[in-house]
Amino acid sequence: MDSADLATVREALDDGDPLPGTRGFAGELADSGERQLVRDVLGRRPCFTEADDPTRWSFDPTDLSDPDPVPAGHVRTAGGDEQVWTLPDPPASDDEDAAIRAVRNAVAASTEAVDTAGLAVAFSGGVDSAILAARLDAPLYVAGFQDSHDVEAARTAADALGRDLTVVELTHDDLERAVPDLARAIGRTNAMDVQIGLPLYLVADRVAADGYDRLAVGQGADELFGGYAKVAKAPEDPRVDAGTVRGARREVLTTLPEQLERDVLALRAAGVDPVAPLLDDRVVEAALPLPGHLLVADPGPDEDRGDAERKVALRRAAAEWLPAKIAERDKKAVQYGSLVARELDRLARQAGYKRRMDDHVTKYVRSLVD
Repeated sequence: MDSADLATVREALDDGDPLPGTRGFAGELADSGERQLVRDVLGRRPCFTEADDPTRWSFDPTDLSDPDPVPAGHVRTAGGDEQVWTLPDPPASDDEDAAIRAVRNAVAASTEAVDTAGLAVAFSGGVDSAILAARLDAPLYVAGFQDSHDVEAARTAADALGRDLTVVELTHDDLERAVPDLARAIGRTNAMDVQIGLPLYLVADRVAADGYDRLAVGQGADELFGGYAKVAKAPEDPRVDAGTVRGARREVLTTLPEQLERDVLALRAAGVDPVAPLLDDRVVEAALPLPGHLLVADPGPDEDRGDAERKVALRRAAAEWLPAKIAERDKKAVQYGSLVARELDRLARQAGYKRRMDDHVTKYVRSLVD
């Protein structure tokens, strides 16, 4: 069993408890008589079987000829898949102070439980990774092209926290070298997944070369705490179907299993295992009851909803550990903040894959893999 002990998973299955106090799990219930494969309710750890033979399985899809991921919250047997856990949907808390205190206590407990032996921190200077930097005694790493937003933000945030920072300055050669290995590891060649995976893979590659085997990441904070513009703009944003901020947050949470599969596989391919304290069950339980205005602040009379403050509760909880200028800082998505998306586009065009071509970056990625 990956990332949890068998007894805890067995008890969670017997009780129907979707959040039994882990950071996710996946694997085989070897003591069950019939072979059963399980994956936690948020899909924080992936596992796979052969599409035509569920008795053959692995944590690494490259071990299989036609890997089929076990769905989050399910048990897979030779007879098929059965959903056994559903993410709780508690009512919105009406006590703002208590809700923020619950988030602070959950984050504190989750980070305190992290073993820092062999650990480094992926640090971009935003509130998510800054919480990890402030709470974990482990070296900080950031990857990006020269003058990228992430590198500059990480430098200023590290200075404010009084921490040293290792900058992994990326080059075009790094991208060309990494793309084939990353694409094969995650089983995807579409431009967006590769652009997101590359900074993770390349920072992890340096971390592993420096002798660390685990990397703390801030994954899950945007989904849990309302970090996306499409959540802030609900119900006007066409990218979500929900009619409220809380509903849009829950809708976004359903995308986590596929995203985490990519991220976990990318990091493992580079030689490190991810540690995601902000996806601890305790943090999930504290985040789910947050009312809409503690996910996205109510906009002012002349303010567009998309410009309103996001991740309100997490920022207020983090104020105990972070300077205000870091706790309140906005951050770009990793593929843009690192400039990886821009430079991969540049390489594609230099190779003859022009923007007038449909999905030109994906075509370029596939050419490198082939």
